Amino acid sequence: MTRSEAQGRLPGIAPVSVVDIGSNSIRLVIYEGLSRAPTVLFNEKVLCGLGKGVATSGRMDEEGVERALAALRRFRALSQQAQATRMYVLATAAAREASNGPDFIARAEEILGQEILVLTGEEEAKYSALGIISGFHEADGIAGDLGGGSLELIDISGKTFGKGITLPLGGLRLSEAVDGSLPKARALAKKLLLGAKFLSKGTGRTFYAVGGTWRNIAKLHMEIRKYPLHMMQGYELPYDEIAFFLDEIISGANARDPAWSSISKNRRNLIPFGAIALREVIEVMQPRTVCFSAQGVREGYLYSLLLEEEQALDPLIEAADELAILRARSPEHARELADWTGRMMPFFDIEETEEESRYRQAACLLADISWRAHPDYRGLQALNVIAHSSFVGITHPGRAFIALTNYYRFEGLHDDGQTGPLAAIATERLLDRAKLVGGMLRVVYLFSASMPGVVHNLTFRRSSNPELDLEFVVPKAYEVFAGERLDGRLTQLSKLTGKRLAFVYE
Repeated sequence: MTRSEAQGRLPGIAPVSVVDIGSNSIRLVIYEGLSRAPTVLFNEKVLCGLGKGVATSGRMDEEGVERALAALRRFRALSQQAQATRMYVLATAAAREASNGPDFIARAEEILGQEILVLTGEEEAKYSALGIISGFHEADGIAGDLGGGSLELIDISGKTFGKGITLPLGGLRLSEAVDGSLPKARALAKKLLLGAKFLSKGTGRTFYAVGGTWRNIAKLHMEIRKYPLHMMQGYELPYDEIAFFLDEIISGANARDPAWSSISKNRRNLIPFGAIALREVIEVMQPRTVCFSAQGVREGYLYSLLLEEEQALDPLIEAADELAILRARSPEHARELADWTGRMMPFFDIEETEEESRYRQAACLLADISWRAHPDYRGLQALNVIAHSSFVGITHPGRAFIALTNYYRFEGLHDDGQTGPLAAIATERLLDRAKLVGGMLRVVYLFSASMPGVVHNLTFRRSSNPELDLEFVVPKAYEVFAGERLDGRLTQLSKLTGKRLAFVYE
């Protein structure tokens, strides 16, 4: 190996690219590979406004067409530069509905040198559903994908989904159909959505909001709220809060808030129309929460290309394991910790939910990714890398738990002001668990020195000694590791849990 060889990429996988030709924008995303937890290598969007004029003239905007074709030339070159082995090109509402759509597709195919898949409305809904299924653990509710030209709605439960519908409520199309009138837009959206009878099946469940305009609404809410984690995937709001916020956007009550500067000028005019579409959807559906998704048609299409056994993998665990491979001293040791902590939890009277178990496993897999940092900053680096990584299949409180677990693992079981914003996102139960798992890791690492082969020989057991609750049983051969530092770590864990603990070497 020469020093110039990159080690920041996973071996054995080849990049793939997806081009999404939408009514308002076209986007190129190049992924590290086709996998259960694909990582983005390159991402670029161009706002072309292809759908501009479709609602009134039936034709795509000519200026938008030329901008789109120019962008596609660049996208092909970028895909080749990144050595993508495959390029998948998807087109949605504007291309399928406009009278000049076929001509545009023919020109685009010539530029790209390959066929473009023009999705039907039902196919758009299907791939949006698969995007939600791929990005959320056991999703349950109704997904809505708002593009520039259309809104797709589809019911999802676990890994299954119903038959989707498509409505002419895309932000750009809605704006043009009513000549920019918000009251008329609301009346039209209300009329069309009252006909979507299956929305009533979503009452009390989750509405998954997909699409750039809706993500910008979430971004605006984050800015106004000063939310500490700018991570769109899994940002979740209760019905009353999002309904009130949407009403503020529609009425213009928050129009002068400085937070609007965080939204692209090209997007701002469509935000009220996106707010109307979302407000009328949830008015009919009455969901418990609205959850925003960064995953949609592109990710759903890639997910559909995976083998069934690959689709069954947990994207959070896969992503954490991949990061361990790239950054940990020993990925095998990280996997040992994930198994060992699970077996030790019952000794501390902990009954984990499936979700909590997944988060703990991910926390252990990521427990050594900041080892190259200066010792004074390892905890903070772990906190930041984990909190801001593009994981899916995880809630925001779960993300906070994993990040805090690894902060406590390095920095000790106290809060020192660095954890405040993130700790505010986690539940009290998850905060307690983060300290417990962090405390266990602090003890075990002093035996293993971050290398495999030791952890599985260690265990807690109930003590017959009336002065103890639990014994940490260590093989006699490991007694050479004994010392003040180990004793101090176990004492910290004892204080945290309220259990009397002691080492037993036998």
